[in-house]
Amino acid sequence: MKVTFIEYPKCSTCQKAKKWLEEREVAFEDRHIVEQNPTLEELTAWADAGVPLKRLWNTSGMKYRQLELARRLPEMSREEQLRLLATDGMLVKRPVLAGEGFVLTGFRPKEWAAALGVAE
Repeated sequence: MKVTFIEYPKCSTCQKAKKWLEEREVAFEDRHIVEQNPTLEELTAWADAGVPLKRLWNTSGMKYRQLELARRLPEMSREEQLRLLATDGMLVKRPVLAGEGFVLTGFRPKEWAAALGVAE
């Protein structure tokens, strides 16, 4: 199974998630969320696959607060939100684990284990 792990290496949650994957010997492609931000095409595909837009936003991030997105997002269309997300990896909830038939944002071990078919 090919999975992509998109992380911000300085993020403690991302570090925990990466260690969790390694301990379970899950093979993954590692991507730095700032250097290789999820593209508009990827974000659109994830949203089309059923990931709610609000799960894609890093609501605790500094950039999210600077742009006053809590106030602005309700007024924005889906396309506008996806386009904005594609401009900066720091706006995207991390880590992201994407594989055949699933996209998970944030690190929730039970959810990840179920998607990957491994022990929690």
